[in-house]
Amino acid sequence: MGHGNTIVIADANFTAMQLAADKRAHPCPVIRMPGIGIARVAQAVLSVFPLGTPAEQPVHYMQVGDTALGYMSAAQREVMQLVDAHYPSMAAQGLDRFDFYDATRSAYAIIQTGEMQPYANFILAKGVIADTLRI
Repeated sequence: MGHGNTIVIADANFTAMQLAADKRAHPCPVIRMPGIGIARVAQAVLSVFPLGTPAEQPVHYMQVGDTALGYMSAAQREVMQLVDAHYPSMAAQGLDRFDFYDATRSAYAIIQTGEMQPYANFILAKGVIADTLRI
């Protein structure tokens, strides 16, 4: 994965196989983790995956249907607490379901968890892996 590439961490209901296969030139892998909830997977990913800068808007979540813009479910809030632990003050942008599906089509990989709460889906954009700049 390079800087700016994205991964999707999705719930058990997500249409991962269809969206992964939709990438005609290069289908993305679907990594299945059926016995693990979204927060546990997000914690593991965030421990090794640098996010992009706030200006790059590296965190997106699927907006819960028929809710006010910015609303997050309990599972989504739990993941955002994990993001905040690694990247304080990192904002997330909600995407409606179909915009989220469109963004998934360009993902590098999809991790499908066993999370049963609907709409517990995130897109994370990779930042730069780097040591301190040497002068």
